[in-house]
Amino acid sequence: MPPSLHPTEPAPGLRARPLLAVLLATRPAFLGVTLFACLIGLATAHGSGVLLDIPKAALTVLFALVAHAGINVLNDYYDARSGADAANTERLFPFTGGSRFIQNGVLSEAETSRLGYALLGLVVPAGLWLTLQSAPGLLLIGLAGLFLGWAYTAPPLALVSRGLGEAAVAAGWLIVVAGADFVQRGAFSSTPLVAGLSYALLVAAILFINEFPDRRGDEAAGKRTLVVRLGPDNAKWALLGLVLVAYAWLVLMVGRDRLPQGAGAAAMTLVFSFRAARSLMAHAHEPAELAPALKLTILAANLHGLLLAATLAFGRWPGTTP
Repeated sequence: MPPSLHPTEPAPGLRARPLLAVLLATRPAFLGVTLFACLIGLATAHGSGVLLDIPKAALTVLFALVAHAGINVLNDYYDARSGADAANTERLFPFTGGSRFIQNGVLSEAETSRLGYALLGLVVPAGLWLTLQSAPGLLLIGLAGLFLGWAYTAPPLALVSRGLGEAAVAAGWLIVVAGADFVQRGAFSSTPLVAGLSYALLVAAILFINEFPDRRGDEAAGKRTLVVRLGPDNAKWALLGLVLVAYAWLVLMVGRDRLPQGAGAAAMTLVFSFRAARSLMAHAHEPAELAPALKLTILAANLHGLLLAATLAFGRWPGTTP
């Protein structure tokens, strides 16, 4: 085994099991953030009095996950092309440094590219069918989401390399929430944007904290992420600020009767976010010590999404009769 290949990383022998290799290349453990974004969107539609169409809801969730899987694969491809993943010797697998499929010889760059674009290609007919079943505006939402996912690492935009990765991720997951709501509602509404922003910001926080252990590799490859641009000492405070804005937004919207009172329960996940921030404050310059903070950040976002979706779906919305 090469010295750079960690025992938990995918090994070349995985090529003998192509179906499993394809599945694992999509990084399925990280697709949950898209599932919860879809559930939040479905919950806002349901909470607004829309009778959910279950087949359309299921198709929405399925192909949102396929789109996310394709974007994950393409991110690996473009990070390999830029040299960022190869230069990343301080990665905390499986959280940072990519899937390692290309670097460890499981898939070639060409195979990874074909897989990523094939997955995105599968989304197109499903998106067109859902558009026909709802309204033309869904096409704009879908195209915006796919564009942001592609532009995140793909040149010439490579948004993450310009310090815009966090903004792209927050916008992308807010688009997923809005899209799931739109499929059911058949019209644009501010409700899913209001309801989903706190969650989208916490998903962006996952990307942000993952950039800390990747900093030196990213910098060596010319990938100017926000952490590279700000430096660890400034970036750790920026991350804390992002998390505070997320929770403050949720509390404000509940307090102003834009969301059900029960949605405030999702703010309880700030316990995990703050524990992650405290760990980051102590170890921003020590990549090997950041695994607990990364796990807590992922936990906070996913649990926040689950609680938010549940309380939006089953809570009493302002203006409704008991």
